[in-house]
Amino acid sequence: MEQKLPPYSDGVNLSLDELLYYKQQCVKWLPPAKSLWSQMLGQHQSRQLGRGMDFSEVRQYQPGDDIRAIDWRVTARTGKPHTKLFSEEREKPVVLYLDFSSSMAFGSQLLLKSVQMAHMASLVAWLSVTQQDRIGAVIDTGNELIELKPTARNRGALALLQTLVTCHQQLISQPSRNDQDVSHALQALARLCPKGSEIILLSDFSRLATQHEPKLSRLCQHNRVRMVQISDPLERGQTGFRGTEQVSNQNDTRWLDFSSRKTRQGIERAFSEQQQHLIQLTQKMGISYSSLSSEQALTQQLYGL
Repeated sequence: MEQKLPPYSDGVNLSLDELLYYKQQCVKWLPPAKSLWSQMLGQHQSRQLGRGMDFSEVRQYQPGDDIRAIDWRVTARTGKPHTKLFSEEREKPVVLYLDFSSSMAFGSQLLLKSVQMAHMASLVAWLSVTQQDRIGAVIDTGNELIELKPTARNRGALALLQTLVTCHQQLISQPSRNDQDVSHALQALARLCPKGSEIILLSDFSRLATQHEPKLSRLCQHNRVRMVQISDPLERGQTGFRGTEQVSNQNDTRWLDFSSRKTRQGIERAFSEQQQHLIQLTQKMGISYSSLSSEQALTQQLYGL
């Protein structure tokens, strides 16, 4: 079935209009609907109940208090019933890591991976604004880092969207020839994120290696970390193309014969190994893992899960 481009998108360039489209889409994941992340993880039974509650204090029981909130330890110690009081969870910073390095400027079917990533970033940004959370980002262009401090309301989201458009234009017109090490971005995240932040890493993770695990682990100590892997079907060996094509990365350029089953299976195996390593890493560190493909519009993938 032929896939349709998202509204206002041509799949290659990035415009403010196509990112603003997700402002109206984010309402689909507001309470009492299923949360965006539980849907991406396939947890269909999980319902989003709204903001959590932070423990505030204990005071002596008063008529009308919920008996389920009685603190039995304090009650036993004092000989008088005491109740736990809770306050609504405070706003949390949501900080995105966005990978605009050279490998993200790739797409064999509907969208470039970088475009799909920007769409997801926009959806998360508007959802954060609606939930009264601050939104910030570390944007990795491959040769520089752009830091956006977590900012509340529309101002934070609009600043992010404008920067996405600028960085994407730079990526497709002047891609980095020598992408820097991911460790710099992880250090920037640690510096930018207050404790208790929600950190969402959006990337193909082609540059993530074993030596980055300690810095990633430190991010997980005081924050909730999520990883969303963006991939293209050609990278997974899923293509109907049977010709010969030149492909390249930072270190090598070669011709691949896609009519060869061995070639296609080799590509599929390499991607599968990278993905399995990533999944094992997230499981070890308690990181939420999900994936998106560039072959289908974002909203279609989310509604179909």
